Amino acid sequence: MRRRSPTSQSSDDSMEKGQGKNHHPRVCLLASLSGLFWFLLLYFHFVVLGDNHAHNSPSLDPISLNSQSISTPQSVPINRPVKLRRAKIEIHRELARPNASMINAQPPNSSRRDPVESYPFMRALRTVENKSDPCGGRYIYVHDLPPRFNEDMLKECKSLSLWTNMCKFTTNAGLGPQMENAEGVFSNTGWYATNQFAVDVIFGNRMKQYECLTNDSSLAAAIFVPFYAGFDIARYLWGYNISMRDAASLDLVDWLQKRPEWSIMGGKDHFLVAGRITWDFRRLSDSNSDWGNKLLFLPAAKNMSMLVVESSPWNANDFGIPYPTYFHPAKDAEVFIWQDRMRKLERKWLFCFAGAPRPGNSKSIRGQIINQCKESKVCKLLECGQTAESKCHSPASIMQMFQSSLFCLQPQGDSYTRRSAFDAMLAGCIPVFFHPASAYTQYTWHLPKNYSAFSVLISENDVRKKNVSIEERLNQISPEKVKEMREVVISMIPRLIYADPRSKLETLKDAFDVAVEAVTSRVTKLRRDIIEGRKDDNFIEELSWKYALLDEGQRELGPHEWDPFFEKPKDGSAESDSSSAEAAKNSWKNEQGQNT
Repeated sequence: MRRRSPTSQSSDDSMEKGQGKNHHPRVCLLASLSGLFWFLLLYFHFVVLGDNHAHNSPSLDPISLNSQSISTPQSVPINRPVKLRRAKIEIHRELARPNASMINAQPPNSSRRDPVESYPFMRALRTVENKSDPCGGRYIYVHDLPPRFNEDMLKECKSLSLWTNMCKFTTNAGLGPQMENAEGVFSNTGWYATNQFAVDVIFGNRMKQYECLTNDSSLAAAIFVPFYAGFDIARYLWGYNISMRDAASLDLVDWLQKRPEWSIMGGKDHFLVAGRITWDFRRLSDSNSDWGNKLLFLPAAKNMSMLVVESSPWNANDFGIPYPTYFHPAKDAEVFIWQDRMRKLERKWLFCFAGAPRPGNSKSIRGQIINQCKESKVCKLLECGQTAESKCHSPASIMQMFQSSLFCLQPQGDSYTRRSAFDAMLAGCIPVFFHPASAYTQYTWHLPKNYSAFSVLISENDVRKKNVSIEERLNQISPEKVKEMREVVISMIPRLIYADPRSKLETLKDAFDVAVEAVTSRVTKLRRDIIEGRKDDNFIEELSWKYALLDEGQRELGPHEWDPFFEKPKDGSAESDSSSAEAAKNSWKNEQGQNT
């Protein structure tokens, strides 16, 4: 007998009493249909819709961090019991399928919030605002490069220079052998015979002591690439074809581009250090006779920030950092003692110069400077040469001369810059520059923008044309002003030196700290510009040197007093670049005399 619900049974009884037993079959049919209807309704509600909800819920994908905008969610296939008739299944699908208004519906204000949150670097940006985190906005992620990009080069240190055995200079974490203080010129601790091209190793080892390293790249304010670019090119500059010179650079960018960290910003949050001048990495053609490799011309490398001891005034992807000096303190106290000592020194010479002439370079003013120094009774000259007896090869002789002079002349070397400028400032000697690219447009992270507060600029054209007497020009500066300038120079010492990589200064910021802070600030600004849609479509890369001199918030470029120093030939030739490459080649020829 068919089972019937209490409700239908009650209805049948009343009908039987009122109308008799002749209508019983019709009532049974109606009751059966009613029961079937309610059965199907309840089955659809609890089984079909319940099953649909269970399958839909876990299928909602999280927002991808690699997307630039939120994607529209897609309808999810619904699993339904096969016992239902096809027609009813299709009806239920239509009822369950979300319509267009449901798909496109978003919570209030989501158009303002969600696109920003979808940027993959938002987690790192939020740490900047976290005042309770001492590393907020300062985290650095370091790529774990294969050893062929760094440590293996040190194992083959004899091949790093054609003329110099670099093995001794890679000791002590890149500082070189510790120097004795027999003549009392140095401090008793913290002084090393550091090679001027050893920044790759010093910076890399210093990074290992950085207090805000992270293994989580999503927190990183910047990503460090510990590639010894300077050592790499040093191995192959002479006697090797361009394939050998470019091999490691091409290998590096290929390795980086396969890493997930690279895809976040296309490498614009990456930086690396090369302890050489930029022209060693800017080969102008694919001719074997051209100088250097093409690392800085590779599309991927153009996105990274490259820190070099001399940058290009006309390119935007390299930044100048100080040459290493001989002083690498391990404690703040060593710096303070040295600064006090430099303040108290008696300086009997008005100005001095250490260097060799450049007879093969018609643009060099070194010959005129040497002549003016020889003719002056208040100038100390330390002539340099390639002979082993030259005092230019003695750090003690050079530092002693700088310590006894008020002003130290720093004309261009083979390229714009010289290590000697940093040795001079370390000695409390006021530098005299003859070209703004020797310091002012180079080391904008480390030197004050008000260059007249710590240095003197005499146009090299005036020297070349014999329109100026260096002695007379320096004598015009009052003793009070000289004292003020010297104090500024001495106060700058901490940010111009690299502390011992095996330790960490307690409160002072050294050249490493200043550089890392500048890189992280630059990346943070770039990320905020991306979020806010700011683009500098009017940026002129050839005028990169001008942008570095702008004040915070200033964007417009105008005429500058230094324009004549940086003008390229109007015929569009590459004379400036090629002459710089030639200067790089000459600097290698004079490498044995590191301070010449």
